[in-house]
Amino acid sequence: MASRSRPPSASKSWPIADLPGLSREYQTGLEKLGILTTEHLLQQAKTPAQKEAIAIQLRTSVNHVTKWVALADLARIPSVGCVHCGLLLHAGIASPQQLVQTPLPRLHHQLLKLHVAMMQSKDQCPSLDEVVHWQAQARQITGHR
Repeated sequence: MASRSRPPSASKSWPIADLPGLSREYQTGLEKLGILTTEHLLQQAKTPAQKEAIAIQLRTSVNHVTKWVALADLARIPSVGCVHCGLLLHAGIASPQQLVQTPLPRLHHQLLKLHVAMMQSKDQCPSLDEVVHWQAQARQITGHR
């Protein structure tokens, strides 16, 4: 799938297969529903009723669909993408709006703790400067100043 050229501040869409933790079975199911990208998922799962309908069609929990939507929402931040959206979600950040509102030192400390717990190392944890950049891009996407 060819990616469209976008300005750096614009939100980003990724192939649905890039969402972390999405099994091949659910990926295939989403694709059969016409959900090929994270942007498609966000468009087709805006309301609780839409999330419920997707969950029913995929024979899964609405909680799974809600998690995928949160991951897709975070992945809109270009520098977060599908690489770091799972880490943010595990840190308690479920949306770009929440990222904007979270104090940076506390968030970075939480990310560091999680990274060490999950990866047994802090070497590849995003730096405070990276998290500052994520927050700046989230501000642009959400329109927060």
